Amino acid sequence: MFSKSCKYAIRAVIYLATHSGGSHKIGVKEVAEALDVPGPFLAKILQQLSKHGLISSTKGPSGGFYLSERDKSASMRKVVESIDGPDVFTSCILGLPVCSSAHPCPLHDQAMVYREGLVDMLTRQTIKDLAAKVSDEEVVARLPG
Repeated sequence: MFSKSCKYAIRAVIYLATHSGGSHKIGVKEVAEALDVPGPFLAKILQQLSKHGLISSTKGPSGGFYLSERDKSASMRKVVESIDGPDVFTSCILGLPVCSSAHPCPLHDQAMVYREGLVDMLTRQTIKDLAAKVSDEEVVARLPG
């Protein structure tokens, strides 16, 4: 359901939540190597997250990305929406251009139940909450394909 960019963003946010802080900033190269993702691709994702106020960054020789306590209190829904947009929770699961309650696709009703649960869970789950539940091995593990 989420794009590869979004999956990378989720993993990067969790990594930063567990490995950085106001006095310890992490560069794109370190995060990319730890997560085994392409650095330039990750840099664009981190810039987008920073632009949306979900992660913090500083420039210069001792600069890098980090999560403040305020950043950690953001919901995971905001992370997903900052990368994939709010339509990720409302667009047709089959990708059909015309799908609504009035003109549902074959999976519309089942997808709506799934999405409502997912939206609720992501809205209630903060970055800090999720980071506390996920181990380093789960964050660093490569995404399939």
